[in-house]
Amino acid sequence: MNNSPYIRLPVSVRAIMLKVLAALAPGIAVYVWFFGAAILVQIALASAAALAGEALMLRLRGKPVGRFLTDGSALVTAWLIALTFPSIAPWWLTVSSTLFAIVIAKHLYGGLGQNPFNPAMAAFAAAIIAFPALMSQWPAAGATDFSAQIGIIFQSLAPADGITMATPLDTLRTQLHTGPLTLANVAGAHAAFGFIGDKGWEWIALAYLAGGLWLLQQRVISWHVPVTFLLVLALAAGGASLANPDRYAGALFHLASGGAMLGAFFILTDPISGSITPRGKLIFAAGAALLTWIIRAFGAYPDGVAFATLLMNLCVPLIDMRTQPPVFGRKHERKTTP
Repeated sequence: MNNSPYIRLPVSVRAIMLKVLAALAPGIAVYVWFFGAAILVQIALASAAALAGEALMLRLRGKPVGRFLTDGSALVTAWLIALTFPSIAPWWLTVSSTLFAIVIAKHLYGGLGQNPFNPAMAAFAAAIIAFPALMSQWPAAGATDFSAQIGIIFQSLAPADGITMATPLDTLRTQLHTGPLTLANVAGAHAAFGFIGDKGWEWIALAYLAGGLWLLQQRVISWHVPVTFLLVLALAAGGASLANPDRYAGALFHLASGGAMLGAFFILTDPISGSITPRGKLIFAAGAALLTWIIRAFGAYPDGVAFATLLMNLCVPLIDMRTQPPVFGRKHERKTTP
């Protein structure tokens, strides 16, 4: 046997959150390359709003502001909001949504460790339901004019066709559901489609994948959620594409488009709102993947990661209750009597 001790040293919340932020950095860098520096402005706006909202709620709740404000959890929520919102969304939408995530989705339920829903995804869902038009104005790949993007963010300029465009997921949902077109016709007629997914976003997805693999190597997250989510999403999309390739995009398209990679490694792996048991993580991730594909293929919204996450968050208490591992030293789970 190896030498003792066998007890691992505790890891602080701050150390974990800083590693998550570092893992997001490659995706942000690629985002800036393809879509301009507006995303940095959104990250700054969301971060400022998150820290302000966190400080206010901590003070109102009588908690030590300095201790909890520096743990990094508010910044992770802010960055995820900025990265899931359009980078040219109005400033007030980013700020108000971030405050909603911190004040309502996090502190209303008791703060860090108590929130049943992923705060960033709760903010995204609220924003896309309340402001669907603003949440569909994504920057066009290659349109990196920073002054124009700033003008749109702070509403001194109106969005123009040369700067904004619909994402491929949105284009497929609209075109295939409203006309007698095939997937090849839609993809060939729109500049938003890249090699295997969204133009530009497929490279961002690879950067998120790299960051996620680093989190796995650092043991910040386990393999259960990302591997299961990506595998089940690929199987669902690939099976539908084989059955009807004219109507359903294949596995690579779904993996490289929208929030699939970000969701797999950075959203669904949230240890607070997600399942905590090994088998539970597999069920949680598989359910989220199936819901994501169903919403993408048949729903009213182009990407289903946020809604799938929130729906599976509702199931976490039941999943964890039914998948508790055996008590140490016992061969089978101990049955409890009422």
